[in-house]
Amino acid sequence: MSPNDRNAELGGSSYELFIGALSILSIFNLLLLVLPLNEQEQNLIFIVDAWLTVIFISDFLLRLKRAPVKSQYFFRGFGWLDLIGSLPALRIFRLFRVVRVARLMREYGVKNVLRDLVHSPAEGSLLFVILLVIVTLEFGGSAVLHFERSAPNANITTGGDAIWWGIVTITTVGYGDFYPVTSGGRSVAVIMMVVGISLIGTFTSYLATKFLSARGRRPAVVEAATGPRAQLEDIQRQLEEHEQASAELRSRLAAIAASLS
Repeated sequence: MSPNDRNAELGGSSYELFIGALSILSIFNLLLLVLPLNEQEQNLIFIVDAWLTVIFISDFLLRLKRAPVKSQYFFRGFGWLDLIGSLPALRIFRLFRVVRVARLMREYGVKNVLRDLVHSPAEGSLLFVILLVIVTLEFGGSAVLHFERSAPNANITTGGDAIWWGIVTITTVGYGDFYPVTSGGRSVAVIMMVVGISLIGTFTSYLATKFLSARGRRPAVVEAATGPRAQLEDIQRQLEEHEQASAELRSRLAAIAASLS
């Protein structure tokens, strides 16, 4: 595979770092499952890993689509490892994603990576917050389960409950169907709320940046369209329209005159 083909597989630098970080998180989760965790904490990790599986499969399909020669990426570029590493039963192969992203980033160049991060701060911030949300949901949910599982009148008792409560808290919806009753659980809730506010603020900033950048490109298009050649073509078009309208009016006038004679 040529260097150009490798660069063609790259997304933005922020995206590549995002995928690399998620791969590390997934491998870390695999190590956590070796520890003597309770059943509900394991279920929470499995839920997060299901989300990561969807992201990794989408990443594989995106790289396959972006590759100039798809068969070359799949076989010689080890795309098949990306595919099998996306499967939950073979998540250990996600270690290859970390190595692969590091290799691609190294070939792309550190200066180019830093340049991309500086020129696209909105995208980098959004991906960082998404990563922060996933990490917070997992470890915040595990912490809440740890504090709440033995508390009287606790209502967050399963991995699914913890994830649902975390999502509701981060999005600042606050249904109130699940809530921590211990001091430790409430401390975790404060962290989740701060992350939620950061998420909404960053996402709003990202949309505003995209909207303003799209509007900022319009004047250049208008300026290009109002150059001398464009103005000449526009005047010629208007003259042709006037001549056509005049011909139609003369034809109608002749018809009316003929009907009066």
